[in-house]
Amino acid sequence: MTDLGWIDSALTSARPQALAALLRYFRDMDIAEEAFQEACLRALKHWPQNGPPRDPAAWLIFVGRNAALDHVRRRSRLAALPDEAVLSDLDDQEAASAERLDAADYRDDILRLMFVCCHPDLPATQQIALALRIVSGLPLRQIARAFLVSEAAMEQRITRAKARISAAGVPFEAPGAVERAQRLASVAAMLYLLFNEGYSTSHGEVSQRAPLCDEAIRLTRLLLRLFPAEPEIMGLAALMLLQHARLPARFDREGAIVLLEDQDRTSWDRRMIDEGVALIDKAMRHARPGPYQIQSAIAALHARAGTAAETDWTQIELLYSALEHAQPSPVVTLNRAVAVAKVRGPQAALDMIEPLAARLSGYFHFHGVRGAMLLRLGRSEEARVAFDRAIALANTPAEAAQIRIHIDNLSAPQSRDGRHDT
Repeated sequence: MTDLGWIDSALTSARPQALAALLRYFRDMDIAEEAFQEACLRALKHWPQNGPPRDPAAWLIFVGRNAALDHVRRRSRLAALPDEAVLSDLDDQEAASAERLDAADYRDDILRLMFVCCHPDLPATQQIALALRIVSGLPLRQIARAFLVSEAAMEQRITRAKARISAAGVPFEAPGAVERAQRLASVAAMLYLLFNEGYSTSHGEVSQRAPLCDEAIRLTRLLLRLFPAEPEIMGLAALMLLQHARLPARFDREGAIVLLEDQDRTSWDRRMIDEGVALIDKAMRHARPGPYQIQSAIAALHARAGTAAETDWTQIELLYSALEHAQPSPVVTLNRAVAVAKVRGPQAALDMIEPLAARLSGYFHFHGVRGAMLLRLGRSEEARVAFDRAIALANTPAEAAQIRIHIDNLSAPQSRDGRHDT
């Protein structure tokens, strides 16, 4: 095989399961990560010659475990033997460990690992950042982007989290029922960010990054089986399904981003949409609305509209207002402004987002939305400045190309209508 891109894709997809199993085996984050990295190095050496193994995750677990055991054995040669009482203990410790680790609700190594990373000894921001790094192996740059912080700040956050877990002697095993409930919000937030990392991919990375969406949906379904009466987990699952259903229509043949209003709705995955709509309808019947339920209700309104013109923007604006109340955020306000522009015009939307400039100065979508509103108001030069800033902050070539379309249309008569909203 001459194209070795498949190796990176296989390693990325297998990482969560492999690292989770290695961490369960060694109960040490550093050893597990070193074991996985060693297995990856050996994969890069052997897979190009032998082809992909039938089960890449199992291969990485086996090779990584053996490599780490060899390292541990070399270090232990100088260590003193334990007491005779320990050596003579004939209890079936392996069976006891297996029973403890393979409890019915925690047969999935990855989900167990998520609950470990979301230990209450860690601040919430460190919990989610650590889980994204350990569970999914996302690069620091991508995790920092998700949190709107610098790479240096995110590296310090993750380093502190690992050191705190090590110093506290956090057990690498499944928590009890009470602890599970306490950590649920952090686990849900981590899954949401994991999904978003896959969802915000470029066209050229779909085959590699979209599996993160599939993995997040799989784990959320597993979480929903553990908490079947929790409406926010229903809402989270619904949100993921409704968003992921649009994947086939999000890019054109050249890889350019297709805006929601221009997407071919016949290519949306109706099976996912039906499942997502059923979940959010069920969640709403509990009468305990939360941020994930509100976001999935917004996605459901888009999914239910047969055409872009049929979208109920008034209801969407009201839902964003409710989301602002439940989860205040400049990004939520920015999204609400897009709906306000549809209902009350671009000037009302611009008035909403101008106060956000300081907090969202490094956010691509802020400058894109602001430029679109200025463009519709005929303020072309100001729009050009905003679009130039958006291009400088674009995360993918497709995002930059999307903004260049606006710039190309600056002198066109139709550039003032609503078709160029971001």
